[in-house]
Amino acid sequence: MQSISLRCEALKMALMRIGCAAAIGLANLGLGVGDAAAAEQPVRGGTLTIALVPEPSHLNSAFDTSPQAVMVSPKTDEGLLRHDLNLNPIPQLAESWTVSPDGLRIRFNLRHGVRWHDGKDFTSADVEFSAMKVWRELHGRGASTFAAVSAVETPDPYTAVFVLSKPAPYILSALAGFESLVIAKHIYEGTNVRANLANSAPVGTGPFRFKAWSRGASIVLERNSDYWAKGKPYLDQLVFMIIPDPSARAAALESNQVMMVFQSMLPLSDAKRLSQLPSLDLTTAGYAYQSTMMFLEFNLDNPVLNDPRVRRAIAYALDRDFVTENIWYGFGETATGPIHQALKSFYSANVPTYAFDPNKSNKLLDDAGLVRKAGGTRINLTLDVLPFGDQYVRTAEYLKQALADVGIAVNIRNQDFPSYIKHVYADRAFELNLVGASNSPDPTIGVQRFYWSKAFKPGVAFTNTSRYSNPKVDEFLERAQIESDFNKRRDLFAEFQKIVMTDLPIVPITAIRQVTITNKRVRDHSVTADGVFTNFSATWLAPK
Repeated sequence: MQSISLRCEALKMALMRIGCAAAIGLANLGLGVGDAAAAEQPVRGGTLTIALVPEPSHLNSAFDTSPQAVMVSPKTDEGLLRHDLNLNPIPQLAESWTVSPDGLRIRFNLRHGVRWHDGKDFTSADVEFSAMKVWRELHGRGASTFAAVSAVETPDPYTAVFVLSKPAPYILSALAGFESLVIAKHIYEGTNVRANLANSAPVGTGPFRFKAWSRGASIVLERNSDYWAKGKPYLDQLVFMIIPDPSARAAALESNQVMMVFQSMLPLSDAKRLSQLPSLDLTTAGYAYQSTMMFLEFNLDNPVLNDPRVRRAIAYALDRDFVTENIWYGFGETATGPIHQALKSFYSANVPTYAFDPNKSNKLLDDAGLVRKAGGTRINLTLDVLPFGDQYVRTAEYLKQALADVGIAVNIRNQDFPSYIKHVYADRAFELNLVGASNSPDPTIGVQRFYWSKAFKPGVAFTNTSRYSNPKVDEFLERAQIESDFNKRRDLFAEFQKIVMTDLPIVPITAIRQVTITNKRVRDHSVTADGVFTNFSATWLAPK
């Protein structure tokens, strides 16, 4: 027992020394888009190179919420709306919109003269197909987000009317390209959308056309000269370079092999050093639409993990403050519940908490009948880890040591992204799952999917993976879906947070502030709430 505890403390001290050194001075870094860049006039031309990891399995985020697909897809395809840095909706494929007084009809006036990359006209039929056949049926968050959309009327090619069975005050927050891409009906209708060949060579309305995909190496998009926003995009090409090794990504950025690393996809221990180089900038701007959380999921089909005492014991065994400060280097806050602190309108601190307390953890495990065997081990569990960067791997290593201290032996299963998706979501062959996911700008969109019993669908990634079911939670979530009174809606989410932090099907760990590091030549890349996940039509490169 003592040797296990010492190993855990040694790991923590080693990580702390690295983390503190890298964190010193970060508070003084420029974390937004510079005023000088905003005052400059855009310049046409050039290729923007972006590090991407892991390699996506396809390029259609209309049915997939993984950051890699979402990074690429909104450059070739688009949403009805965008959102400014304050999360207010602004036009994209829809020029304007109106909501009926009873909240049951949303009328979108679509842009004229928009063409798909194959020359076909974009029309309201594409919106109707995307909403009813893709977002509602296939998207990980769509089952809850668009549950109230009973039909999309198309009175003419440039008008789409969402007909709702009940008010859905959050829907306008869900229509950015980040969340709900409009895809081409004439390409996808009558096919298996998930298996359509266009997912590997997308045909969209966006500012960039698909050019090539060299598996394991790069994805290349080129300027769409027929883009509806005349004069845009400014860039000639986007090249996404597949660089699996985090240290190699940092080196590629430093050597100008790539010009952007997004969403903390490099060792944060390098953040301070890289941001101090005269050629590079660091920002946390442009992630408001995401509000990413890192959390630990339990497979509640496992009889041991179905015992709430075991789940609470695991929560007490984890020093989540340590993880936030020394693995995420202070880029975030220790999570206290299912809703990110950045969503101030809905976040509540009035929930059960689980401060680091190994003594409480040991007692709960004893009470649950998990006695220590020879060698001090109570139970063996496998931990799957989302393969999205160094911070997840290091967190998994810390969890392994921390849980060993209370008698839980953890086997970390590292794997590529397709294998991870298959193990956890298709086969449900997991016990613990360390994952990160977006809260989105509204809890109905990004949080409900993890706790709503009706969101459980084997094979659908980033939904109710735990298979959690609580009728009271379902009631609060479903009432919040249709409640138009903001104060009542906020209260419903507050009650929801209390219940799930009591049941604890998921242990929230860190409310992340994501980091983007770019070459200083890259301008206007994080000027909306979805930042680098927008279409890059306004992004440009300053002359060398």
